[in-house]
Amino acid sequence: MDYIWTPWRYRYIADAGKIAGCVFCEAPAANRDVETLIVLRGKKNYVILNRYPYTSGHVMIVPYAHTADFGQLDPETSAEIMRLAQRMQSALDTVYHPEGYNLGMNLGRSAGAGIADHLHMHLLPRWTGDTNFMSTIGETRLEPEELRVTYDKLRQALGL
Repeated sequence: MDYIWTPWRYRYIADAGKIAGCVFCEAPAANRDVETLIVLRGKKNYVILNRYPYTSGHVMIVPYAHTADFGQLDPETSAEIMRLAQRMQSALDTVYHPEGYNLGMNLGRSAGAGIADHLHMHLLPRWTGDTNFMSTIGETRLEPEELRVTYDKLRQALGL
C-alpha cells in the first residue's frame, strides 16, 4: 500500500463533526477575506475557494442568506450567482486556461452536498486527463498549488 501525506485533508476529516455553526455564514461575517479565502464579494453572494478542491481554481459561489432550498432564493440572488460564475469563469480562463468546466450544485446530502444546510454552486476548471488513477482508484486527489497562491492569482485576474 502507498501512502501520500496530505495534512490538509486530515484536518477536514478530523474536524468534520466538530464544526459548530455554518462555515458559509461565518466566513463572510469574519471580515477576514484573505484568511477565509473569499475571493470576491457581491451584493447577495460571495465567491470562496474550496478548501478541499478537486482541481486548482475550484471555487464556490455562495449566497449570504442561509438556506438549503434553491427554490427559496430571490431572483436577484439567483441572477447574481450566475453573473459571478461568469466573472469567475473569465478569471479562471485567464489564470489556468482550462479545457472545460463543471458548474453545479449538490442539493441535499444524498445528492453529494458536503455542507447540505447552505446551498452553494461549484465552478471547477477541468483538463483532459485530470481525473487519474489517484482519484478513481486511490480516492485521493493531488493539488499542485497552495490555496493562497490560487487566491492571489484569481484576485489579480479579477483586478482586485
